[in-house]
Amino acid sequence: MSDTHDAQKSEAKKDDAAPALLLAEFETPGDCMHAAEKLRDAGYTQFDTHTPFPVHGMDQAMGLPDSKLGLIVFPIGITGTTLAFLMMHWMNNIDYPIIIGGKPASVASIPSMIPIMFELTVLLSAFATVLGMFGLNRLPRHHHPVFNSERFANFSNDKFFVSVEATDPKFNVEKTKMLLEGLHPTSLEVVADDNEGGDFDGHAEGSHA
Repeated sequence: MSDTHDAQKSEAKKDDAAPALLLAEFETPGDCMHAAEKLRDAGYTQFDTHTPFPVHGMDQAMGLPDSKLGLIVFPIGITGTTLAFLMMHWMNNIDYPIIIGGKPASVASIPSMIPIMFELTVLLSAFATVLGMFGLNRLPRHHHPVFNSERFANFSNDKFFVSVEATDPKFNVEKTKMLLEGLHPTSLEVVADDNEGGDFDGHAEGSHA
């Protein structure tokens, strides 16, 4: 009796779970790119494509802007250059002046500073690149609702997926579903953030939308 009650409770919880995203499966990269273009043209912004290999032109198809990483790395790299120069200028010219060949160190000694300036520029740029990438990609994220779909495991093998997040301002389960169905996906499902996948409206796996 207790097992039956727990099963009913679990099923009710699953039915009540809010959708996290719509996931459409396609057979070819061309179909996947076409779907991305349709979503872009329809005004969607919170969607992603998942492919087993990079697809040339997918960024443009999704309407993605240029990466903002350069805006983070460049000023940090210049900061490294400046800090290296100020450090050596203070050490050799002010705190403990060094006389070489009868000539005191000065700003004119920049050529001898270049190796350290270069190294500190590269070091801080590397840190900025890694940390900036993690920040822009909102990582680390140990779980995403898309992994609740059993079919999604095929994205790293031979299938192509498009996922539309429920956080998208234009997201509406029925309207977005109709848009994706018009693109003739191999499979279409609503994925909830409840650690369980499942095809939309009870469609069997592999069914044509």
